[in-house]
Amino acid sequence: MSTPTVREQLLVISALGPNPMELTNVLCRAAHDSRCSVVTSRLTRHGECSALVLEISGTWDALARLETGLAPMAKKHGFTVNVVRSAPLENRPQALPYVAYISAAYRSDIVNELCQFFIDHNVELENLTCDTYQAPQTGGTMLNATFTVTLPPGVQISWLRDQFLDFADALNLDALIEPWRPQNPA
Repeated sequence: MSTPTVREQLLVISALGPNPMELTNVLCRAAHDSRCSVVTSRLTRHGECSALVLEISGTWDALARLETGLAPMAKKHGFTVNVVRSAPLENRPQALPYVAYISAAYRSDIVNELCQFFIDHNVELENLTCDTYQAPQTGGTMLNATFTVTLPPGVQISWLRDQFLDFADALNLDALIEPWRPQNPA
């Protein structure tokens, strides 16, 4: 994966289809054939459907070439596609990356309650993963959620951590918030 240069522009492609390998192969090959680069990619499976999000960089004409071919390609391979032009995320050198881990008995309002907490505290969401499963001992439905967030500059971390833990206790959530760490430290 490459980092876009100043002259390059960005395109975000989201696609849904039944075959994750074909979906990824077809879209990455199309980007390469159009002289574009895949900057980031995320693929998740949701039942029989797979969701792929690609951030593609390239010159304006290379991205236009890729955009033009996406609809016919989606029809041919049986997936849906959505495309949006994007700009690079601005540098935020004073912002602090954190991860919040949540585990609880499933309730349909937990994720929106957590989002509202972070909105109320001007915390930006970078990544969210939520999964449900059946607890082996009780058979009850459980939720595991991981929020990767960016704390605004100047926030008092100990205060925010206390606020978050009090909030989680009030909702009967098992929660932890800690600094983000790379998965594969060098």
